[in-house]
Amino acid sequence: MSNLLKAKSWVPEEKAAATASDEQNDKIKKVRELLGSQMTAEMPSFLSDATIRRFLRARNWSTEQATKALKETVKWRRQYRPDTIRWEDIPGREHEARRIYIADYFDKNGRIVFISNPTIKSKSSTKDQIKQLVYNLEIFAMHSENMEDECTVWLTDFQGWVLTNTPLPLLRECTHIIQNHYPGLISVAILSNPPRIFESFWKIVCCFIEPKLKEKVKFVYTNNPESHKIVADMFDLDKLESAFGGRNTLPFDMDKYAERMKRSDQMRGAPMHANGYSCSTQT
Repeated sequence: MSNLLKAKSWVPEEKAAATASDEQNDKIKKVRELLGSQMTAEMPSFLSDATIRRFLRARNWSTEQATKALKETVKWRRQYRPDTIRWEDIPGREHEARRIYIADYFDKNGRIVFISNPTIKSKSSTKDQIKQLVYNLEIFAMHSENMEDECTVWLTDFQGWVLTNTPLPLLRECTHIIQNHYPGLISVAILSNPPRIFESFWKIVCCFIEPKLKEKVKFVYTNNPESHKIVADMFDLDKLESAFGGRNTLPFDMDKYAERMKRSDQMRGAPMHANGYSCSTQT
C-alpha cells in the first residue's frame, strides 16, 4: 500500500492534468472520425471541440455513445433549426420572459443563472414554450464554449406551485430535449420552496430523468439555515432574487432584457431577414 501511495504522489498534478487533456483530445478526434467529414463540414459551428467534449462528458467519455447522440442531435437540428431562433421569434415574449429568463449576473463560479417561475401561467402553446426553452438552451451552449464544465445553474421558484402549473407532457418533452440535444449544460438545478404536494409529482418526474441530471437537483427552502448556506455559497446575495433567499427586490426590466437577448442573438450569429426579422423556420 505504501508503494502505491508513493507512486500516486510522485505524479505531478500538472502532468496528470495534461494526460487527462490528451486523452480527452484523442476521444474528440475519434468522435470526429466516427461522425465523418461530411457531417462535421455541414455543422462546423455546432460540432466544435467544446460541443463534442460536452457530449462525451455526458456519455461517460464513451466515443460510441457520444457519436450516436451527436448524430441524433444533428438530425434534430436539421429539422428544428434552433440556431435560427431569435428573440423576435418568441411568441408573447413580453409575458413569457417573466416565466423563464436568463439573469443579468453569474454565480460565483461564472456560470449562467437561469430563472423559472412555473407559478406564472403561460399564455403560449406547448410548441411555443418548447421553442422558448430551446432558444435559451442555444445561449447556454454558446456560453459553454468557454467553459470546461457545465455552465448553467437553474433556479426554479415553486412558492405557490400547484399541479396544473407544470403539465407532465410538456415537462417530459423539455427534459428529453435537454438530456438528448443539450447534455452537459446544467451544473445545478435548485428547486426552491416546493410544497408538499410536489413530492408525489417529483417521484413521477424521476422516472424519465437520467441519474446524472437527478444528482444535480437540490431542494432548498428560504427559511432553512442549511439551505441559506447553500445559496450564499453559490451566489452574491445582493444580486440574487429575494424569492431564492437573496436581497435583490428590483422588478424585472423587460426593455433591458430584450436588449440583452438581441445582443446574444448577434453573438450567436442567428440569421435575419432583410427586413430585420429572423429567418427562423419555426412558426
